[in-house]
Amino acid sequence: MKWELVDLDANFISGVVPPKGAKDSFHIVISDDEVLTIDDVHPWRPLNQDEWRWLGVESIADHYLGHIHGIPIYANEIDPDANNPVGYEFDTLWAFLNQVEQPVFYLVGRAKQIVEWHRNHHFCGQCGNVTESSNFDRSRKCPSCKQMFYPRLSPSIIVLINKGEDILLAKNANSRTNFYSTLAGFVEPGESIEETVHREVMEEVGIRVKNLKYFTSQSWPFPNSLMLGFHAEYESGDIVLQPDEIADAQWFHYTDLPHRPTMVAISGWLINDFIRRVSQ
Repeated sequence: MKWELVDLDANFISGVVPPKGAKDSFHIVISDDEVLTIDDVHPWRPLNQDEWRWLGVESIADHYLGHIHGIPIYANEIDPDANNPVGYEFDTLWAFLNQVEQPVFYLVGRAKQIVEWHRNHHFCGQCGNVTESSNFDRSRKCPSCKQMFYPRLSPSIIVLINKGEDILLAKNANSRTNFYSTLAGFVEPGESIEETVHREVMEEVGIRVKNLKYFTSQSWPFPNSLMLGFHAEYESGDIVLQPDEIADAQWFHYTDLPHRPTMVAISGWLINDFIRRVSQ
């Protein structure tokens, strides 16, 4: 099957145990958290089985991700010190934003996160012994102390706050460009996601919000977040910036917005959803 004919949204089935006797396969090759790309092939696609065999490199670990019509898809980690194969180069996951369709971006993000998890939990964090991969689920287990290690997900909130027809957008303190987005932050132990929204908004810009409405979620592999999106309304307070996190935050009318997120990110979805509803 040609990759160009694959419909990931409709036909990708995730899994842990690969099918037996598959005559073809797809391979996402990762080295030092970067993804292998084929020179002059656009848009990006994974290697097919023949290309993977002819690549001439040995894998450190192979991870079955799932299948398309019985054709398995693997994430293959290779040694970062190995020479780059001729005709190929490695690129960061950031480079895939806006360059591939969203289902492909999610698949490559899944591959990167699983490779990273496997590498970081090769040794038990409790007793230091080498861990072993499970045969039936996505986990590693320490044979000595029985500690289990599953791929880590970090739940995060992201919220678009409106005051009438104005929305609050902020520029991250570490941003190198004049880029504004919605507020976001990680959920802390013991919090509900709603409590996280109120705390993060107060910490970052010093205001109170009300009428929280859950919007949708997004897997965001930078590095392993699950973004939970909300709309909220302004309640009270003046903007007071948390300088370590926020360089600037302002109210913008929805018809006069600054440089803002693309539709690849949930922040862009939130903004577009608000504009759609308020302009009806």
